[in-house]
Amino acid sequence: MDIPAAPDYRLAFQLAPVGLILSRERHIVDCNQRVCEMFGATPEQLIGQRFRILYPSADEYERTGARIAPILGRDGVYADHRVMRRVGGALASQTFWCHVTGRAIDRDAPHAAGIWTFEDLSAQRPVTAALTPREREVAAQLLQGLTAKEIGRALGLSHRTVEVHRARLMRKYQASTAAELVQKLMGGL
Repeated sequence: MDIPAAPDYRLAFQLAPVGLILSRERHIVDCNQRVCEMFGATPEQLIGQRFRILYPSADEYERTGARIAPILGRDGVYADHRVMRRVGGALASQTFWCHVTGRAIDRDAPHAAGIWTFEDLSAQRPVTAALTPREREVAAQLLQGLTAKEIGRALGLSHRTVEVHRARLMRKYQASTAAELVQKLMGGL
């Protein structure tokens, strides 16, 4: 009987069908080929950079980091759908929906070191309207099925402010109900 060769974890990391990033203090320590393809960048453009490079705005980067730290600290993992930004290539600065999942190596220091996966959802869920940073954040929370009050708590806003952003999203997506808005955000219409 032949003994199998030792697994090549580096090759598995590089060729994984989802984007993978290893992080320290919200800096990209390593990334695989799929991340580079998804964000239109080379490893040299990403490694050593803050995750900020992948966000549409600095505010979204800061607010997302603040929002997920307590969840990573409590659960060790975090996942959501959010709008991200391509870095280079023909689609530079284009925004797209992305499913992001992360695991903190140490719950007591949630941003100290982590493992992150990225899945490009743009084929199923295109960004079809120009959205403000807050509208993108509210849209992401709506996709998780949260109410205006729950979104307000998650984002540190009043539920009335969330309702204003939801109304703007409904106008931009020409949706007459919140359910229709969610369907359009998901790329269903």
